Amino acid sequence: MGRQAVLRRQAVRLVGLVAAAALAAGCAAEQKAAGGGDAGGTAGVTDTTIRVGGVLTKTSASGYSTKDAEIGARARFQRANDAGGVHGRKIEFIGAEDDNQDAAKGDAAAKKLVQKDKVFALVPVHGPNFGGAVFLEQQGVPWFGWATGPQWCGTTTGFGYNGCLAPKPGAGSQTWWGNQMAELVGGSGGKTVYVQTTDSSGSKYGGKTISQSFEAAGFTIVGINSGLPAAAPPPDWLPYVNKIMTSDGGKAPDVVVSIIAGTKFNVGLYSALKKAGYKGLLTDATSYDAAILKDPATAQALEGVIAAPMFEPFESGAPEIAQLRADVEKAAPGTVLTQHLAIGYWSADIFLKVLEQTGKDLTRERFLATANGSFSYENAGFGRIRYPKDHNEPNGCGALVTLEGGTFKVAKNMKCFDNVPLK
Repeated sequence: MGRQAVLRRQAVRLVGLVAAAALAAGCAAEQKAAGGGDAGGTAGVTDTTIRVGGVLTKTSASGYSTKDAEIGARARFQRANDAGGVHGRKIEFIGAEDDNQDAAKGDAAAKKLVQKDKVFALVPVHGPNFGGAVFLEQQGVPWFGWATGPQWCGTTTGFGYNGCLAPKPGAGSQTWWGNQMAELVGGSGGKTVYVQTTDSSGSKYGGKTISQSFEAAGFTIVGINSGLPAAAPPPDWLPYVNKIMTSDGGKAPDVVVSIIAGTKFNVGLYSALKKAGYKGLLTDATSYDAAILKDPATAQALEGVIAAPMFEPFESGAPEIAQLRADVEKAAPGTVLTQHLAIGYWSADIFLKVLEQTGKDLTRERFLATANGSFSYENAGFGRIRYPKDHNEPNGCGALVTLEGGTFKVAKNMKCFDNVPLK
C-alpha cells in the first residue's frame, strides 16, 4: 500500500473519531440540560444542581388544597441556594404537579417527574390520596412530605416530615395530641371524647390512631363515626350531630375530635353542633388556617376550635419560626402563612439536611443509605425525626392553637411524647 493511501485511511479514521467524540459530547450536554446525571449517572444531579419537583393536591372536588406547600418548599430551597447550595450544588426546584386528589393522577405525576423531568427526588409530596408510592419505591426515588396515609409507611424511600401517621398494629402510635389536650384542660380524668371521620381510608385510619392517642392520655372514647362521605359535605348534618349529642350515655361528650380534611366540612359540622347547643371542646388537625380569618362567617363557625398542627405555630416567638417567616417573605412577599406552607417548608428542610449529611458524592443509593442509616434530626420548628424508625411510626410531636376572637393564639408549644404500640 502506498504512502498516500495510508495517509488517506488515517485521515478517515481521525474524522470518524472526532465525529464520535462530538456526538458523545452532544448527548452528554443534552442529558445535562434535561436534568440528567453527572459523570456518576444519577438522574437530576449535575456538578452544580440537584433537580427536584413535587406532587400536591392543588385542586379537588371537595375543595381541599395543599398548593401552598409549593411556596414553603421554594422558600426553604431559595435560602439554601442563597447560601451557596449543598456541597456546591444548588436546588433546581421545578415546582409541583397537581394530582386532583386522585390516586391514578398522582401515580402519573410521579412517573412524569421521574421519567420525563428527570428529578433526583420528589419534594414536597402532599396529597391525601397520593398514588405514586409503589412506583417511587420500585425506582428507588426519595420523596418527602406529610405522611398522612398508609402509602407512606413501611417504605424505604418515603420520608414523612412527621414520620408515619398510619402505623401497623404493634408499631408505635402517637400520643402527643391527647397528652397536649390533657395538659391544656388540666387533666383528662372523667372526660369523654367522640371522634368523627370521613369514609376515606386515611381519615378512618386517623380516627383509629387519634382515638388511641386520647385513650393513652386518660380520656374515655364514647364513639367513632366513619360514615361521613369524603367526596363533599352532606346536605344535612343532623344525623351526625344527633349521634354526637347523645354519645356519652345520652348526653354530649366533653371533646369532639374531627379527622376531616377540609374547612368546609368542619364549618358545617361545628356550626350544626353549636346550633344544637354543644358547649364542649372542638379539636381538629386542619383548622389552623389563616385563610379562614378573611371570612367572618367561617371564623365565627370555627370560633373556639383547638387546632393541632404538627409544627411550631406561626404565632410562636421561636427563632426557627422567625427564620421561616423571613424566608417566605423573601421568596414570595405578602404570602399568608398556612399549615400546608409549613409542611412544604419543613419537608424541604429535612431533605436538605439529608443532602448535607450524604456529602459531595451524591447518588440516590448514597442518599438513601444516609437517610436510612440511623438518621436523626431535631428542630424546634417541627420537633424531631428519626429514620428508619419513623418510616413505621409518627415522630410523636405536635402543638395546639386556639381561635379566639378571630385570632389564633398558641395554646401549647411544640412538644414531643413517646409513642405507644397501636392496638
